[in-house]
Amino acid sequence: MRERINEYDYLKCVFITLMVVFHLAHFADRHLYAKDIVYTFHMPAFLILSGYLANVAKDCRAMGRQLLWLFVPYAAMEAAYAVATGFMDVRESIGQLSALSVAEAVALHPIGPYWYLHTLLLCLAAYWLAARLLRHAGPATLALALALALWLLADVAGLIGMANAMYFLAGAVARQCRARLLSLTPPTWLAAAPLAILCADAANLDKATVGGVAVTWLAFSLLLWLYPHIPPRARRLSHFIGRNTLAILLFSPVFTMAVKALIPLFAFDPSATVFAAVATAVTLAGSLAVAWGMDRLGLSPWFCGGRLLKD
Repeated sequence: MRERINEYDYLKCVFITLMVVFHLAHFADRHLYAKDIVYTFHMPAFLILSGYLANVAKDCRAMGRQLLWLFVPYAAMEAAYAVATGFMDVRESIGQLSALSVAEAVALHPIGPYWYLHTLLLCLAAYWLAARLLRHAGPATLALALALALWLLADVAGLIGMANAMYFLAGAVARQCRARLLSLTPPTWLAAAPLAILCADAANLDKATVGGVAVTWLAFSLLLWLYPHIPPRARRLSHFIGRNTLAILLFSPVFTMAVKALIPLFAFDPSATVFAAVATAVTLAGSLAVAWGMDRLGLSPWFCGGRLLKD
């Protein structure tokens, strides 16, 4: 079990790092095709892991506490981000700044990277409620109930994306069927060839298509094959980053905006690759440093109900 958890943390490290890299507009705008490839699988993979690792065998009090202390940091950072877009020249903003528009962003239509936490909150709540109401039902019945609940949230209420909901559902179904997630994506270098072939056709670079599902599955397989070939020290670092993806997700936008000031220093590199490497390191380290500081100052229990930085 420990080895499996380490592999999940490694995968989360890869996906959160890719998220940071391609939130650096100065780099992403120069590598649009690579961005399309990464966007096809990195957040779907996160949602699969979220559905698989979700613990819905909790009583009302425990689940309520989990949802509360996921919602509080989400709402605080989404509201701050929405307000900030009212004063900045960014691609995605709430438009006219008002209390109502900020509340709408938090409750209904988040902007920026925090959409994932909004989706996760709704999927977790639906999953727990279905499991609670059907605690004596089999996996197939629970899967159908969860699929119905997610369809209502996505297609009827329009609160989450249907494709995102289905990736979460896939992870949850795998867990309910007691399947080993790692066995469903056997590690092999042979995944590289079909992955490259699929990615060569832009039609497959959509997470809502069959090609997008295949890209996600093959990316899992290839990354898991790479895992044992990583130097031990780098592997341990990936475990640490993977355990702290929440802190990185929450605070990384602060740093991805701040590192824009570094762009002139890297004018010598037209590909922006060196800038991306430095900016990503700054963003990851800065996000973890903020989490560490909040823990040290005793602010974390008020922000997320406990420690932010996981050892």
